[in-house]
Amino acid sequence: MKALLLLVAGIGGLVQTLVPQAIVRAWTKAMYRNAGEAEPRQWVYVATRAEGAVIVLAALVGLYRVATADDDEAVDEAAPNGDAVAA
Repeated sequence: MKALLLLVAGIGGLVQTLVPQAIVRAWTKAMYRNAGEAEPRQWVYVATRAEGAVIVLAALVGLYRVATADDDEAVDEAAPNGDAVAA
């Protein structure tokens, strides 16, 4: 489940990085009553792209950690008192 959430976050960050204008337009429509009158400054697109890149990087690091986690850690999380859990 954690890997799926990280994957969804990574895809969202990738979209945000590739098309920041569409993301800013969608959030502007969602946040303001008169969205047609709102005109974002140029740095907003740069900040949106940078935020998307950070999200993608964080998702990739998280997916790497999930993929390389030892099976012993999964058993330890399932049984905190050290008892073996039958699968």
